[in-house]
Amino acid sequence: MKTIIANRRSIYPIQFSGKGLTDSQLHELFEAANWAPTHRRTEPWRFKVFRGEKKTGLGRFLVDAYTKTTPKFSKRKSQAVADKIKMSDAVVLICMKRDEKESVPEWEEIAATAMAVQNLWLSATEMGLGGYWSTPAYVDQIGDFISMEEGEICLGLFYLGAFEGSMPTREPSDWHEKVQWYG
Repeated sequence: MKTIIANRRSIYPIQFSGKGLTDSQLHELFEAANWAPTHRRTEPWRFKVFRGEKKTGLGRFLVDAYTKTTPKFSKRKSQAVADKIKMSDAVVLICMKRDEKESVPEWEEIAATAMAVQNLWLSATEMGLGGYWSTPAYVDQIGDFISMEEGEICLGLFYLGAFEGSMPTREPSDWHEKVQWYG
């Protein structure tokens, strides 16, 4: 497991091979996500998967949202938004549905959702798939495109695709600099 953790990387759509993902692969990713720890078993993570024509529609919406909200429009950036969608086999909206009883603080629900995404990401790495989490400034407008449940918010998008290259390497900083010992 330590190897998978050390090898997990953001793999961007430009790096995807163009090969499609199978439904079985996607099911395996969401099964792994579903094992994330959650306080009081609220299981707040929600995933909305876009493929095919629905993914194309999401791409159009995101380009429009970028165009409407950015103070400094860039044609290059607008095209990059569209290209990321096009190059991905699946785009997953990472959503969090707040516990109706609010039995735990909201930050714990967000943290649990992030842990579900990490489980998905680690599984994708193990399967040789690529992906990355992106949170554009206009993510709060997703509810204008797709219906959201009461108490549900979108925390970002996860771009998924097949990856056939060698994983980029990275050397993290020394963990000793981030840990303080007491006692």
